Amino acid sequence: MTTPHPDLDDELSYYAQPFMARLRNAGARPTDDDQTRQAKSLLVFATGLMSIATGLWLLLYWLTGPKLSSTLPFLFQILLAANLAYYIQSGNFRWFRFSQLALILFFPFVAQWSMGNFISGSGVILWGLMAPIGAVFVMGLRESMPWFFAYVFFTALTGVFDYLLADAGATLDAPSVVSLRTSVIFFALNFIAISGLVYALLRFAFEQKRVIQHRLEQAMTLLTEAQERSETLLLNILPEAVAARLKEHDQRVADDFYSVTVMFADIVGFTRMASALSAQEVFTMLNTVFCRFDDLVEQHGLEKIKTIGDAYMVAGGLDQRCADPCAAMADLALDMRDGLTELSDAVGLPLSLRIGISTGPVVAGVVGKKRFIYDLWGDTVNTASRLSTEGAPNAIQCDRRTHMHLERRYRFAERTSIRLKGKGEVIVYQLESRANRRDRKTQPTPA
Repeated sequence: MTTPHPDLDDELSYYAQPFMARLRNAGARPTDDDQTRQAKSLLVFATGLMSIATGLWLLLYWLTGPKLSSTLPFLFQILLAANLAYYIQSGNFRWFRFSQLALILFFPFVAQWSMGNFISGSGVILWGLMAPIGAVFVMGLRESMPWFFAYVFFTALTGVFDYLLADAGATLDAPSVVSLRTSVIFFALNFIAISGLVYALLRFAFEQKRVIQHRLEQAMTLLTEAQERSETLLLNILPEAVAARLKEHDQRVADDFYSVTVMFADIVGFTRMASALSAQEVFTMLNTVFCRFDDLVEQHGLEKIKTIGDAYMVAGGLDQRCADPCAAMADLALDMRDGLTELSDAVGLPLSLRIGISTGPVVAGVVGKKRFIYDLWGDTVNTASRLSTEGAPNAIQCDRRTHMHLERRYRFAERTSIRLKGKGEVIVYQLESRANRRDRKTQPTPA
């Protein structure tokens, strides 16, 4: 099955529009950018002004006395309208742009040549100036230069002919087609009209530019909001320092850390509870619990690594946010355990946790290209995971190194020995609470 080409669809949608709809849109296509749309609208607008002005000028000449031939202005009107109709029908803007500017440039000179000289023609060649001015807006500064030079050339050529034929015209006794009073009136009208048209085109162009600028600002606002959402999403996946490295350098991120405190916490009896709940209820329960844990992690300046089913993994010591990550992890574990009563009321189920904490070297990095995560590896991670798995409900089990960091500031139960898979017999300490000042003074100084 072939997929339709987007450009072909845009062409079909353009030709599917009625003629009047295309005329109202100045022949703009769905694929046109804002600059092209502005150029098309401006040239169609100038064509309308020139058509109205041509008929109005011919009427004024007739009202003031001279009965000039209407053949040339009428032909100009026909050519402008036919060219516009062909463009709207075909959508060939390149041809329309060239031919319309050529008509606007050349016909004023033909009109003045048919009426006589500069005086009798009342400077009607000023209308040809609309061609290079229009070229600036619809083609660009560089492309408008040939049109301006063409206007200067025709103006100079007309001046040379008038100069050479001035004496020959003076010797003839034939009355002038246009009186001096009429010429003076139309000199003023031509200057006023050209100035008005130039102002109208400038105003129209700047109005269109303001609209484009407003759209650009809206697009930039949406882009900024999308970028902020992307930044927030990225920072929810990766630590800030790691995210900055990935954005600046497209390289693999893998770091060694000598001392990192890792904690695993899992919900006791989750499988049994989940079997009695619907999928939506399970999601609501986990989301409520883990969102509360996320807030606590943020308060203590630690780094959430990931969730695996009902297990929650946190690390401290990966950055400089926390001065004492081991103590902060102990405070987090106690807050999580002590807040279970409130959480149980919130989800409507009796909750208990098994928590394991281990301190030591780890390797941290970003794995994969798609749906990547920031993860930790090493014996420290394995020990923390197994301590949480083998612990009793609402017990916070710590390894020996974590106990050495905390024994003067926290209360621990008597040490015990448990067998961990892959490690054999391991001495563990159960964290009970923070020690008060009196207990801290009586604690021996660790070696």
